[in-house]
Order: sequence, then structure tokens, then C-alpha cells
Amino acid sequence: MKQVEERYISLLTDFGFKRIFGSAPNKDLLICFLNSLFNGRQVVKDVKYLNPENVGDIYTDRKAIFDVYCEGENGEKFIVEMQNAYQTYFKDRALFYSTFPVREQAPKGSEWDFKLNHVYTIALLNFNMNEEAFNKEEIRHHVQLCDTATHKIFYDKLEFIYVEIAKFNKSLDELETLYDKWLYALKNLYKLTQRPKALCDKVFDRLFEEAEIAKFTPQEQREYEASKMAYRDIKNSIDTAKREGKEEGLAEGMKKGMEKRNLEIARKMLANGMNAATVMEITGLSESQLQQLKG
Repeated sequence: MKQVEERYISLLTDFGFKRIFGSAPNKDLLICFLNSLFNGRQVVKDVKYLNPENVGDIYTDRKAIFDVYCEGENGEKFIVEMQNAYQTYFKDRALFYSTFPVREQAPKGSEWDFKLNHVYTIALLNFNMNEEAFNKEEIRHHVQLCDTATHKIFYDKLEFIYVEIAKFNKSLDELETLYDKWLYALKNLYKLTQRPKALCDKVFDRLFEEAEIAKFTPQEQREYEASKMAYRDIKNSIDTAKREGKEEGLAEGMKKGMEKRNLEIARKMLANGMNAATVMEITGLSESQLQQLKG
């Protein structure tokens, strides 16, 4: 059977996601997506992209590398991440990452009253999180600090929004809102051979223009192929880990299988010229583990 050549990139890949949502020329796409996600509760009029790899801790030398990191017109910070596989201590990682845009708001060498701007962490999950605190029937989960007795919001400037796009199964005919259309595009863009009527809103003109692989330079095509290979390896590693998990206990099997496959994925990514920071972000490996592979 002849394999159909992809016309559009996959937004599930690191390259595809950052091309569409992480570049200044395409900021209107990010703004549109964010507004569809907030659905009027927060209105984003403009964003300024910040360096996603230049956020560090002077005390521990730990760095956070975000897929997309930007600032709204009122100083609010947005971290937007695409996550294709569950990682150990995933919630801890999300909380840790959120502390960087909080701490960087402190001015240097001057008095400060500790007033902070809003920080949003938005995680798009290409897997089922299976979180006990979440309603299993819902796809979008909104987390804030609240009083456990009254359930009233205690602090409203730190928000986590988890979107389990793996659960989104609407067909083109079932798409009703702009949010529905974005989730469909996130999950299915690479499967399309032509632009469907359901995605003919003017805002998607730019999406389909930027996502068409035929318009890529040779370098962009190489980068996309490397990113696509890394994505496929990650998904294969999950399947492998699940099979091994059935034989020796799901949790332990998943852990061993993922560790083994992550090392293999990292080796391939480095061989294809991907930088160490991106490899660590995608695989979850430490710098010392990467150094061992290089050695």
C-alpha cells in the first residue's frame, strides 16, 4: 500500500508546535488560540515573545526551557507547552516551571512591594493524565489555589490549565466553537490533504499557509523530519513500555521501558544535529546523562 505523503505538518511535534505558536510572525495564531481557550474569562489582545531558554536561577543554576513563553500587554506571563508523554513528577515540573516567571518579576536593586502579574501555565497533553482530582469526562481542567473548606479562590494570579487533547474525538461535522476547531487542528492537521470547510475561518488562513510542507526550505524540511522522528520514537516508547508493563507490573515496566527508550531517542536526536537543550526537554534526560551518550 502506497504511503500518502503529508501535506501539512503535525502540531504535535516540537518543530510544528513552535513554528505555529512560538514565532512572532504567527503571534495572531497564538492569540486566537489563547482567547478560544479562555472563552472570554481573559482577553488577550497582544503578546510579546520572551526567550524560552533564557530563564535561570542564579542560586541553583537550574534552567527552565519552555515551548512558548510570552507576555501579555498587561504584564501577564504565559507558558504554553505541548506534552506528548507523561513524565514522572509531571505536576511538580509544571509548578517548578511556573516559579521562574514569578521570580523574574522581582526588580533588581530597588524597593519592591511584591505585587505580581498573573502567570498562566497552559499544558496541552497528548495523553490521558488520569488525575484523581480531575473530572474524567472533561478535557479542559482549570487549577488554582483555593481554600479546601470553602472551595473559594485564595490566590487568582497563578493558574494552571491542562487540556487533554488525546481525549478530543469530535469529527469535522461536530465542531461548534473556535476552541473545538483549534483542538481538532492540534490533533489532526497532519492527516489532512486539503483544507476542510469547517476550518475556513479567516484566522486559519495563516495556519494552513505556515503548515504547508511544500513551502519549507531544505533546512526546515530536515528539522521537521528530525522532530517528527523524535515524536514517533516517543509514541513508540510508550507502546513498548506498556507491553513491558503488562509482564512485570505496569508502573515498574513503564518506568524501565521509558528510560531505555528515552536514551535511544536522545542518541538519534543528537545524531541528527538537534541541540542538547531540546533533547533534554523532549526526553526528560539530565545533562549528565546526555554527556554520557556523547562520550
